[in-house]
Amino acid sequence: MKYISTRGQAPALNFEDVVLTGLASDGGLYVPESLPKFSAEEIQSWAGLSYQELAFKVMKPFVADCMAEEDLKSLIDKSYATFRHKAIAPMVQTGHNEWVLELFQGPTLAFKDFALQFLGNLLDYILKKRDQKVVIIGATSGDTGSAAIEGCRHSDNVDIFIMHPHERVSDVQRRQMTTVIAKNVHNIALQGNFDDCQNMLKASFADQSFLPSDRRLVAVNSINFARIMAQIVYYFYSAIALGAPNREVSYSVPTGNFGDIFAGYLAKQMGLPIKQLIVATNQNDILHRCISANDHTKKTLVHSLSPSMDIMVSSNFERLLFDLYDRDGSAISQLMDGFKSGGMALTDTVMERLQSQFSSYRLDDDETVKVIAEVFEETEYLLDPHTAIGLKAGREVRADQETPVVNLATAHPAKFPDAVKKAVDIAEPPLPHHMSDLFEREEKYTVLENDIEKVHSYISDAL
Repeated sequence: MKYISTRGQAPALNFEDVVLTGLASDGGLYVPESLPKFSAEEIQSWAGLSYQELAFKVMKPFVADCMAEEDLKSLIDKSYATFRHKAIAPMVQTGHNEWVLELFQGPTLAFKDFALQFLGNLLDYILKKRDQKVVIIGATSGDTGSAAIEGCRHSDNVDIFIMHPHERVSDVQRRQMTTVIAKNVHNIALQGNFDDCQNMLKASFADQSFLPSDRRLVAVNSINFARIMAQIVYYFYSAIALGAPNREVSYSVPTGNFGDIFAGYLAKQMGLPIKQLIVATNQNDILHRCISANDHTKKTLVHSLSPSMDIMVSSNFERLLFDLYDRDGSAISQLMDGFKSGGMALTDTVMERLQSQFSSYRLDDDETVKVIAEVFEETEYLLDPHTAIGLKAGREVRADQETPVVNLATAHPAKFPDAVKKAVDIAEPPLPHHMSDLFEREEKYTVLENDIEKVHSYISDAL
């Protein structure tokens, strides 16, 4: 399988090279030249497979020309061996035809573990085969960083630098990153917001002259297609558990960077009978405004109780636009150039296509706290603030009551105690046993100005 850039000017690459390249040389994102398609009969035959067995079936077409089947199976097994629940992605029912898909059973208690445990092992496999060392630079709004560090901390071939917005992630999120004391792990607290971190990341990929000549950058953010590929699996897993392909399933997804729900869109294109994809956002609602009103203007980023969605530039939305504009790279380049100046307007035809594929909803902090309280009162099930936004969106804009709605639970509530304690009269939500001493561990991180020369100097000095 070949992968092409959303802006049409970069060379097509195979899977291995896409994993190591991240952002395309023309500034675009890599996507498969064509998607694998699964028939209803094939999906039906997967009923009863373990998560790992299903992951192999879904991922194999994406990597087939770069990896032996046994090697892929081994990587998958190793990646999900660290999850605390044997189902890997268990579901909990919270209402009539309403389910929460628990994507926080991995080692860092967030959905990012599904992709980054796999990506860490995949990078190790590729780099050892090529006898190559790389530098990872990541930007995180809270969860990607800890999952990436956990996935790559043991690799002899990787030095990893994670930028998080200083004082704009929860204490648990920060400590999950900064208490990993390892020679190849470097945490940067950037004085700015997540979009500043993401802009720094993209600028670093565009000009890598600050690196030693024998090193290159690799992306762990969802600009790396391997992450999207790994996330497609849990859509198939949950839908099959609820009766697919003989039954349609809808999904409500709390999302800021559009990666998680883009994986659902791809699952639908690959043959999974998804009736509705609901984009759930907090008050940083650029995705909701775009889908509902063709308003893609940047506004001032607000610090919220759901910080992993405090994003105003949703990188993966470009991958969707590429499809909506009939894979016209020049049209996407023009759109992205316009967006840099402050906004963009989609054509009427594209808006029709967009709204035929996605619904959307937004909640502010007060509404989010109310949902956490209401669901706990109804069911004694404790939601994190991101999941609460997704569940409320699913309730408000679901197409009907007959189709199951699966709400993606993107993080464990213990990662966001401030939001939980505002909603429910309980003590601090307990961390799982393996993380119970988190607040006693030594921290190590460096606060840097939002200045690319200073960041690049820090990285080059550390290598």
